[in-house]
Amino acid sequence: MNREEIMEILPHRDPMLLVEDVENQDGWAVGHYHVRGDEFFLQGHFPGNPIVPGVILCEMLAQSACVLMKDAMTEGKLPVYTGLNNVKFRSPVRPGDTVQMRCHIKRAKHPFYFAEGTVSVCDRLCVSAEFSFAITGV
Repeated sequence: MNREEIMEILPHRDPMLLVEDVENQDGWAVGHYHVRGDEFFLQGHFPGNPIVPGVILCEMLAQSACVLMKDAMTEGKLPVYTGLNNVKFRSPVRPGDTVQMRCHIKRAKHPFYFAEGTVSVCDRLCVSAEFSFAITGV
């Protein structure tokens, strides 16, 4: 799924659309984002030593789950975070890195979905987290 297809599911737009591609691999969402270095979230974080903020990495992870929610994300629906648990930041992500987000839905009781996943650069684990969200009407 490319950016145009992702935008048919998610309401996010630039500069907050933070996944470039994503696919469903046997129930696991696998997405990617290449950190160019000119993103708004790197301005001032940190001058001379830019590091992608952890909250942005968590947002990338949640957005990658969109492919798993394709059927539930109908017109007028909005996915919102309801929780982040057991988040561990293990290694920084910097400009030039291509991050891979992997997540799956552990359980669901519509409109609530509970997931877990990781953010990695190559084989280097950067973030692991459990998260939940609700799909609401606008």
